Amino acid sequence: MPTLRSSSRLHSSSSPSSVSSPLHRTVGSTLRALSTSSSSINLPCDDRDSDPSEGDSHSLSTDEGSDFEESLRHNVRKRSAKRPLRTPPVAKHPKKGSQMVEGKIQKKSEPPTSDLFDSVKTAKSDMQSLVDEWLESYKQDEEAGFLELINFFIRSCGCKGTVTPEMFKKMSNSEIIRHLTEQFNEDSGDYPLTAQGPSWKKFQGSFCEFVRTLVYQCQYSLLYDGFPMDNLISLLTGLSDSQVRAFRHTSTLAAMKLMTSLVRVALQLSLHKDNNQRQYEAERNKGPGQRAPERLESLLEKRKELQEHQEEIEGMMNAIFRGVFVHRYRDILPEIRAICMEEIGCWMQSYSTSFLTDSYLKYIGWTLHDKHREVRLKCLKALKGLYSNQELTSRLELFTSRFKDRMVSMVMDREYDVAVEAVRLLTLILKLFYPECGTKAGVGRERRRSPSAQRTFFHLLLSFFVESELHDHAAYLVDSLWDCAGTQLKDWESMTSLLLQKDQNLGNVQENTLIEILVSSARQAVEGHPPVGRVTGRKGLTAKERKLQADDKVKLTEHLIPLLPQLLAKFSADAEKVAPLLQLLNYFDLSIYCTRRLEKHLELLLQQLQEVVVKHAEPAVLEAGAHALYLLCKPEFTFFSRVDFARSQLVDLLTDRFQQELDELLQSSFLDEDEVYSLAATLKRLSAFYK
Repeated sequence: MPTLRSSSRLHSSSSPSSVSSPLHRTVGSTLRALSTSSSSINLPCDDRDSDPSEGDSHSLSTDEGSDFEESLRHNVRKRSAKRPLRTPPVAKHPKKGSQMVEGKIQKKSEPPTSDLFDSVKTAKSDMQSLVDEWLESYKQDEEAGFLELINFFIRSCGCKGTVTPEMFKKMSNSEIIRHLTEQFNEDSGDYPLTAQGPSWKKFQGSFCEFVRTLVYQCQYSLLYDGFPMDNLISLLTGLSDSQVRAFRHTSTLAAMKLMTSLVRVALQLSLHKDNNQRQYEAERNKGPGQRAPERLESLLEKRKELQEHQEEIEGMMNAIFRGVFVHRYRDILPEIRAICMEEIGCWMQSYSTSFLTDSYLKYIGWTLHDKHREVRLKCLKALKGLYSNQELTSRLELFTSRFKDRMVSMVMDREYDVAVEAVRLLTLILKLFYPECGTKAGVGRERRRSPSAQRTFFHLLLSFFVESELHDHAAYLVDSLWDCAGTQLKDWESMTSLLLQKDQNLGNVQENTLIEILVSSARQAVEGHPPVGRVTGRKGLTAKERKLQADDKVKLTEHLIPLLPQLLAKFSADAEKVAPLLQLLNYFDLSIYCTRRLEKHLELLLQQLQEVVVKHAEPAVLEAGAHALYLLCKPEFTFFSRVDFARSQLVDLLTDRFQQELDELLQSSFLDEDEVYSLAATLKRLSAFYK
């Protein structure tokens, strides 16, 4: 399949706006001169300068050798001069096979309106209908139609100026851009792509859709006309080299989306060529009596037409890549760099035959070191799309070996979303290049079902969480691991075993963390809600998921009902541990106390609850204890009377103690600090049950 090649009609100099020939002049001679300098593009970095003739197809260190020039130099015939590029973006040029008379160029045209821009901005009309209407107006008056199109892009940059018919005829590319720059008001700061407000909310999406639809609707007509697309690319290339941020940002987005659409057209042409070749071979291999010379001739003509179209498309892609991408992928604006990385990833996925080479992969590799979060994230997502396709393994081997160290280091990126994406990418690479690890992981999952393996899992998890010192909120750790390790995190038997056994040698911090993980996993299993600040992106649960939650709630309750009193007894002196342990009752199916005849464990729980309340004065513990009694003391439960009696007994105990301490304090001749503290603590305990 052919690779992209240098265009003989589209300029690729690093400064397109420097061309100063008038717009109405035929520039065939200029193009021939430009084509000889197409390989003199400025390279991104000093260490990437090298002679393209010395480069090798596997090199990742030069901008040259991007598969543009060589195949064109040897395989493509000289393009006809009857369709030269008019380097200025608004040049007038006759269609192929026709003669444009001077009078038509001088025809009086009305100044272009902003209907196209307003329609895209409001996004009220169907984009295909909008493009079809523009095509009809272009066919009726090519000059006015093209003016409307380029003024649409200029308005999309936020510029109030327009290209008039007089400018269209007399001014050069650089003069037009300079004139528009003078009319641009940069003080406002905002332009359509960055403007806030409901009227601009969907503009970028509509703008990109318009560019895509424009190419799609023109792929069988104006795309190969030689005038509108060539000059549109020249306009966008010139604007992308502007010092005005709005011009540079908007034109780069348009050029990259235009390139993406052209890549899809090129892919379709390649498929049509392959199909045509198969048909031709099948017809030629027929016997002399069955062969149809007319069909062979028709297929040859079709092949020639497809080849010409492919050369046209590849020339356009070459102009955009060398005129826009090579310069803007390292633009000072991170938004522009991110656009370039996102789109080159699309090209590689869509047309891997031409674009998935080390000559293009190197741009993503270099940009993995970008200082801006969004750019690094786009690079990782682009690579993730490539590594997801197992058929592309062989083409990614050199890139992987060259940039694997950087990809591995990104798991410790200071931006969490970048680090998460890096982990996902490395997981794909692991599966792609080391498939045997999947088998070992499967065996490991089977082994983790054993109690000893599960205890090892939790020891490692605790070590990671404590030693990483990222934060103290285990709920986020559980939420992050839920999709891949939910089964292990719901192993409440192993967690309670670690907490109750004396020979586990868990430190105080590890015990606190394990209790937090236990409570968080119970909440995640029973409620399914992520912690504060995280969203699932899902509107609701399926019937199967709701049933799983109900089953998990029953399993959790049955396991912890007999063990919760033991846990409270062991950690009753530690406020940091008993408060979260009491929260476990929030996730119990409390009716199981009576349906499974477990009232004896309820009695033990009430005893431990009373001991905890009497022993502690911390607000978190008292609030958790009061809420636990509130959950248990509901009239619908058959054990209501027992819990209500225990609550009354506890309140009476605290009331009597308060009265006694108050009397002693009033009878004392001086205020003792310990007595005052004890009285205040008792009052805190009482107040917790009256909130």
